[in-house]
Amino acid sequence: MLKANYTKYTLHFKQPSGTSRGVYTERDSWFIIIEDTHDPDVIGIGECAPLPGLSQELDLGFLEKINEVCNDIEQYKYPVNEGLRHYPSIWMGLETALLDYQCKAGKILFPTDFTEGKKGIKINGLVWMGKPEFMRKQVQEKIDQGYNCIKLKIGAIDFKTELSIINDIRKNHPIGQIQIRVDANGAFKAENAMANLEALAKLGVHSIEQPIAPGNMHKLAQLCEESPIPIALDEELIGHSSLSEKQQLVDEVKPQFLILKPSLHGSLTGCKEWINIANSKNIGWWATSALESNIGLNAIAQWVSTYPNNLHQGLGTGQLFTNNFDSPLFIKHGQLMYDENHLSVRPHFT
Repeated sequence: MLKANYTKYTLHFKQPSGTSRGVYTERDSWFIIIEDTHDPDVIGIGECAPLPGLSQELDLGFLEKINEVCNDIEQYKYPVNEGLRHYPSIWMGLETALLDYQCKAGKILFPTDFTEGKKGIKINGLVWMGKPEFMRKQVQEKIDQGYNCIKLKIGAIDFKTELSIINDIRKNHPIGQIQIRVDANGAFKAENAMANLEALAKLGVHSIEQPIAPGNMHKLAQLCEESPIPIALDEELIGHSSLSEKQQLVDEVKPQFLILKPSLHGSLTGCKEWINIANSKNIGWWATSALESNIGLNAIAQWVSTYPNNLHQGLGTGQLFTNNFDSPLFIKHGQLMYDENHLSVRPHFT
């Protein structure tokens, strides 16, 4: 028999991190803790990490649902649970807590060459929004650290200034040396989007995530068809919970890439549905964190390692917080690595 409870934990950013939606200084996560009633030393921990302003479940009785899940864990212990499709972060926390519990002392959710320390996962170096000198400093730090894929958050400052930062990268690092991605988080106005995309294309930008705000599927489909650079959907995927809704979105918009965040897009099970659709239509995909702690990041990284995906993933966020948890993950030359000799330490949520 299982029993479950949850606890809230606030993560504090080392420095304010800016996006077009605002600046993060802290974020809350909730952790589902599953225990064996006959052996309290056997536990499983999973992270529920909804994001305010994006996670619709926060307006759908989030705390009531997580209480329900923990109070009725025997009924919720099955991976494909239709009752959680509208609560993706709770589904993620539950699904990974159950996987963690089943691992007992091993804590390897998905055994692969990655978890054996034999192979890394290519990741992008993330550059947050801020003053131009701050963004340029971040770019140089990422390149010095060995990243060959740089992702810039754009859309909060003057677009010409953002273009000049990208131009500085490209002048010193040709396309074959450094890949540049940008993430607009829906900041472009529909009437200006194509001109902005054309300007980015001249600088050899690999792709752009969510150029316009979600919800304008007709305009987004037009951009995906006509854009000179590939478009990746991110926020647009939120709320498309059923398999038929996912298929309809992809069929109508026809994006070049999907960006998968399990905490926002249907946990691991729901993201597998997105991947199957993408593969069937020759659409690329990569996974990114949704600013989870190292607990959620570790689960996502292990899951990603089960796929033969050679694209750079967005999983380099483990160093953002002052009070993150101990982790076997580390970054080396632009790759996320797993220390197979790391001794697992039970986290303290105080």
